[in-house]
Amino acid sequence: MKKAMPPQMDPIPTLPEITQRVYFQISIDGATPQKVVFGLFGNIAPKTVENFVALSTCRIQEPGILTGKSLCYRNTIFHRIIPHFALQGGDFSHGDGTGGESIYGGRFEDESFAVKFNRPYLLAMSNAGRNSNGSQFFITVVKAQWLDNQHVVFGTVLEGRAFIDELEGWGTYGGMTQGKIEIVECGEEPLQPEDKEPHYG
Repeated sequence: MKKAMPPQMDPIPTLPEITQRVYFQISIDGATPQKVVFGLFGNIAPKTVENFVALSTCRIQEPGILTGKSLCYRNTIFHRIIPHFALQGGDFSHGDGTGGESIYGGRFEDESFAVKFNRPYLLAMSNAGRNSNGSQFFITVVKAQWLDNQHVVFGTVLEGRAFIDELEGWGTYGGMTQGKIEIVECGEEPLQPEDKEPHYG
């Protein structure tokens, strides 16, 4: 009798190389902020990453072409949190999901759908359909494969995942938050040696 072969398991795909690190200091209802650090995938989505870094460092002095507001995430809120799904922010002009814009003036194209939503703690662009990326983003807390090929994933949460889980608890299934979840400080920080190691999730 021929010996049965053990089942073959698909390897867990690694995430793209991390090219930059950005941090948020996030406060709940004015309490002492906690830090969340993102690793960004600049090789597969350079324009998306450049937009996010610029908005996180607040380095552009001119106001947005469409909104007339500062192109900056500092002092903005997470306006939508849905438990077992995602946290959404980045609307620096209205704070309710109807505003914001990119550093390029208005919206810009989808760069890549190479990274799939096959793990939690991914950082992706919110949009209103194809090629409509602005400043709004979301952080997943579950696998969300139904979003594959619809939203550009351009980063992952490197540090502060337990705090992201805590923030998830401040959401509702309708999306409204139960408190003010605010980015009180944000910026870029140097890459760390471990960032060059393969990331599996």
